[in-house]
Amino acid sequence: MADQAAIRPMRSDAVRTRKLLVTAAAEAFAEQGTEVSVSEIAERAGIGKGTVFRHFTTKDDLLAAIVTEKMYRLAETGERLMHVEDPAEALCDFMSAAIELQVEDRAFCQVVHGVANEHPEVHRSQENLESVTETLTDRARRHGAIREDITGQDILLLMSGIYLTASRLQDTQPHLWQRYLRLVFDGMQAADFPTLPGPPPHAGAVSSSL
Repeated sequence: MADQAAIRPMRSDAVRTRKLLVTAAAEAFAEQGTEVSVSEIAERAGIGKGTVFRHFTTKDDLLAAIVTEKMYRLAETGERLMHVEDPAEALCDFMSAAIELQVEDRAFCQVVHGVANEHPEVHRSQENLESVTETLTDRARRHGAIREDITGQDILLLMSGIYLTASRLQDTQPHLWQRYLRLVFDGMQAADFPTLPGPPPHAGAVSSSL
C-alpha cells in the first residue's frame, strides 16, 4: 500500500505537467506556427526541455496531439450542427468555424496545408473531419439548399481557399474571410445553372494531397 501511495502523487504530477505542456505548446503553435522551438515551449510551460520529450517522443508527436484534438473538436461542432433545422445554415456555420480556426491558429492552418500531415493521428482526424463534412454537405444537397453537384471534398477545399484568399490581408482586415465566405456560399445555393465542369475531387483527395 505504501508503494501505491508513493506512486499516486507521481502520476498526478505527471498529469499536471502534461496539461501545462500541452497548453503552453498550443498557445505557442497558434501564435508562431509549427516552427516554434521545443525550448520555447518548455520555457512557457515552466519545465525542462527533457520533460517535453518524456511526454512526447518528437515535436511532431506534440504538434499532432494538439492539432488532432482541434480537428476532432471541429468535427464535433459539425456533428452538433447536423441537428440544426436549416441545413444551409448548418453548413455555412460549419465552414465559418473551420475558417475561423485557421485564422486563429497558425499551426492548425499549416498542418491543414501540408505540415506533419503524414502523422497517423493527424491522418485519422482528417478522415474523421472529411466524413463529417461530407455528411453536412449531403444533408444540404438532399434538401435542395446547395447545388446537386457539390461534394464534401469541394467544401473542404473551399474552406482552405477562402482562408488563403483573405490571409494576405489578415493583419489589416482580420475579418475579410467573412466577406469571401458569403460570396462563395451564395454561389453554392441551388439554382438553375449548368453542371460544374470536370469531375469532383475523389473521396479522400483532400487528406491525401495535403
